[in-house]
Amino acid sequence: MGRAVFISIFVVTFILLDIYTFHGMKSILGHGRGSKLFVWVYVAISCFGYFSAIQLYLYFINGMGGVKTELFNFMSGFVFTLLITKLLFSSILLVQDVFRLLIGSFHYILSLLNITNAQDIPFIPERRRFVATAGTLIAGIPFFSMLYGITKGKYQYTVEKITLTFKDLPKNFDGFRLVQISDIHSGSFDNKDKIIPGIEMINALKPDIVCFTGDLVNSEKEEIDPYIDIFSKIEARYGKYAILGNHDYYGSYNRSDSNAEQLYFNDFFNRYTKMGFDLLNNAKRSISIGGESINLIGVENWGAGRWFPKKGDLNLATTEVNSDDFNILLSHDPTHWDEKVLSYQKHIHLTLSGHTHGFQFGFQLPGFKWSPAQYRYKRWLGLYEENEKFLYINRGFGFLGFPGRVGMWPEITLIELKRSNLTG
Repeated sequence: MGRAVFISIFVVTFILLDIYTFHGMKSILGHGRGSKLFVWVYVAISCFGYFSAIQLYLYFINGMGGVKTELFNFMSGFVFTLLITKLLFSSILLVQDVFRLLIGSFHYILSLLNITNAQDIPFIPERRRFVATAGTLIAGIPFFSMLYGITKGKYQYTVEKITLTFKDLPKNFDGFRLVQISDIHSGSFDNKDKIIPGIEMINALKPDIVCFTGDLVNSEKEEIDPYIDIFSKIEARYGKYAILGNHDYYGSYNRSDSNAEQLYFNDFFNRYTKMGFDLLNNAKRSISIGGESINLIGVENWGAGRWFPKKGDLNLATTEVNSDDFNILLSHDPTHWDEKVLSYQKHIHLTLSGHTHGFQFGFQLPGFKWSPAQYRYKRWLGLYEENEKFLYINRGFGFLGFPGRVGMWPEITLIELKRSNLTG
């Protein structure tokens, strides 16, 4: 299917959906003054939606270059919000209309059979105002939630604090404070000032180390340039460490030219250095305190999905790791944990991942969490434990695709390591 045909089908579908939604919502108000006001408001909102969609189309066909602006992100988020809201409302209304059509067909059959009074029954019953009203209220929940998500939620940084206890943690690391961030996706940011509070929150935690678990950019290395000075202000007592995520491999260069690839990534990796991060590409670093040490291991991206890069090499990264070492692994994609880490011959005490973003939509309650991410990933958010090995999945610092977050706010994770008292 050509692009023009696809766009034509999408536009026609969207317009039909818009008309269907309009008449369904208008049926609630009747023909009074409220109905006239509704028409003007609905038309104004829809016109802005269409205008935004046109601007997005022009942006995409012109190469998607440049730094995002707040207006651009708002328009793209608004179009998606309208689409989801109208789909939800129309789905509710469609269920009622299908039943109306079935009842009408039944009445028509009765009239053909000359059943008494059947001819006096309307062919298709009128819509019940209650259903349309309920549909409006239900659709209003994601509408206003998503509007909040694209204006406030995407920069609503939150700190998640957890404490993990290990029997073989070196004594000098009892109380060690590790801060994790993930999935910065700098190409999606639209306001430098709104990122600064997140950096200040990291520094306020007084971390011993800061670990960034991949996806610095959406695709191009230059996307981080406007924000290098901001992320360079992150402070940690024993250093800042990073790994690559799947999006960090999507940059533009000649794939058939090995020299071009090397030049691209050398330039890209230099940006981590400017921010003060030690990039671990299938490598290990030892962190020492008072003659005792733990290993921080970083692997390149490894994802179970066939479309994700599989460059992570645990064997290479753990060449100098001994069997009795305490090990923390940075691995962007949590599927790596199930596929490789759990069964790995060397014990990995804690793995830190990101990647899922919690799909940027969902909610978390004590003892319960939900997101569409759970239908895609077996492990998608928070802490998991199996065979005395831990996995923590951070929901991300930035955002991608949908320029907002609903419920799944950007996360800064503080993990405090404790030594079990059982060993004395």
